[in-house]
Amino acid sequence: MREVFISYSQPDRDSAFELVSRLEAQGMECWIAPRDVAPSADWAAEIIDAISRARVMILIFSASSNDSPQVRREVERAAHKQVSILPFRIENVLPSKSLEYFLSAQHWMDAFPPPREPHYARLCAYLKTRLATPPVQPPEASSNPAGAGKVTLGDPQMQHIERQLAGYIGPVAKHLIKTAAMRASGIDDLLARLASELDSENERRDFLQRCRSIRPNS
Repeated sequence: MREVFISYSQPDRDSAFELVSRLEAQGMECWIAPRDVAPSADWAAEIIDAISRARVMILIFSASSNDSPQVRREVERAAHKQVSILPFRIENVLPSKSLEYFLSAQHWMDAFPPPREPHYARLCAYLKTRLATPPVQPPEASSNPAGAGKVTLGDPQMQHIERQLAGYIGPVAKHLIKTAAMRASGIDDLLARLASELDSENERRDFLQRCRSIRPNS
């Protein structure tokens, strides 16, 4: 299992892959796009699944990643999934307001001034200690009642749900809906599962309110 997810913006690609080579040389398996995205796979789905399986996200933090909507979405999902986030600063910049909420309580590690080798060594030592601790196992999920996975909605209804959810979490909404629909026992269960992907009670309540029109007999 690839326990370390690497989040970076495209201008920092070389730095990200250099870091991966250092970590993997020390026996730590990393997930990084596009290397680990399967051919013809749904890009957003692959990223969400990789974040969910990871124990640590290393954020290659720079002015570029600070302004990247894709990086922000990855950080949001990691925070929601309670994946530990470690910003690895390669430039002396502070997080934007959109990232500060998720990163303000996180441990930071600076990778400047050069050379970076001592910083890589420090990061490797930290991760080895961090990953040596067994993960806390979540409680076993209860089995779905009979009829689970039988949610059937027309395309307009599913598109409506996707539009509403995407307004909060972006393009990953499509993947989350597909996964939830396979497990849900009905429309109310489906919407409850999707609402749980949102971070605040206000967002969950607003999402359910916006989707109430698709419930039977509403």
